[in-house]
Amino acid sequence: MIVQSDEAELGSIEIDPESLRAAEFMQAQMILDSMVGKTIVRAEIQETRIAVTTDDGITFYFYGFMGEHVEPSGDDSAAGT
Repeated sequence: MIVQSDEAELGSIEIDPESLRAAEFMQAQMILDSMVGKTIVRAEIQETRIAVTTDDGITFYFYGFMGEHVEPSGDDSAAGT
């Protein structure tokens, strides 16, 4: 489930980040599958998305929900040391 609403508090919505990430990954995979055989003529990193234009003039957009937070190197707290 991507969205859970709190019935006691109208207007409050909780979004499950993992579900959102999984849904975005599936959508990106479908877009990439549709691009097989096409030539990319332009790719642009924008503030909230990546725009990829193919030789037939179609622009595909990929959004930033697929990444994950990576701790800076040298931080051993996650390793339990």
